[in-house]
Amino acid sequence: MERVKNKILILSGKGGVGKSTVAVNLATSLATNGYSVGLLDVDIHGPSIPKMLGIENENLSYVQDKIQPVIASPNLSVISMAFLLSKDAPVIWRGPLKMKAIDQFINDVEWGELDYLIIDSPPGTGDEPLSVAQLLEKLDGAIIVTTPQDLALLDSRRAVNFVRQLEIPVIGILENMSGFICPHCGKRIDLFKVGGGERAARELGVPFLGRIPIEPQIVSSGDEGLSFIHRFGDTEAAKAFQRVAQLCEGFVEEGKHREKILD
Repeated sequence: MERVKNKILILSGKGGVGKSTVAVNLATSLATNGYSVGLLDVDIHGPSIPKMLGIENENLSYVQDKIQPVIASPNLSVISMAFLLSKDAPVIWRGPLKMKAIDQFINDVEWGELDYLIIDSPPGTGDEPLSVAQLLEKLDGAIIVTTPQDLALLDSRRAVNFVRQLEIPVIGILENMSGFICPHCGKRIDLFKVGGGERAARELGVPFLGRIPIEPQIVSSGDEGLSFIHRFGDTEAAKAFQRVAQLCEGFVEEGKHREKILD
């Protein structure tokens, strides 16, 4: 891990908020910007990253007792439990086994020189994100993904407090599924209200990273295993993902600058 410059955790207070979609498109955006990026899928029970990147049929290989990540694109490498399972096989594991698997994904993988390691954790504040925080010891930041409903405040508060207790810097809250863009007329429809994530950020005193609208192309790209960022770069959602990537770049650079001053 000493060869990884920046480590960013993606998490949410509950499931169904599109966290893996955010992780994939953030990693792809950073890779498109020329950075060397690793994407670590630690959702042991429901790994979906390989499917979304079109690499679900790939297998892990070993060189000199080190696991080699699967290359999804020239600047993007991936590790996921999905590479070790048949498609219909459930993972029926307790905490210690999951901890061991995450330990191997972090310490036994030949990640190489990375500018960014994006870590997609399962929903909530349980074993997997806690294991990542303990094993990596130092994370450069965390992004909390939420949805626009008022209920988002409660879930975001739990996630932010979890991150703060682990002394991980909060990059900010990202409001996903924020409005639907009609593919026919281009009109925006607020299916799930709007502003819950922004209000949560304001009340919790953390940055608001913006809104990602629902666009049909995001769904179809994920199902087909094709890059949404590359295929639909002119859409509002793709531009929003690129803005989040830029905010992450600025956040980690500012953090490194503060460390130099303190040293």
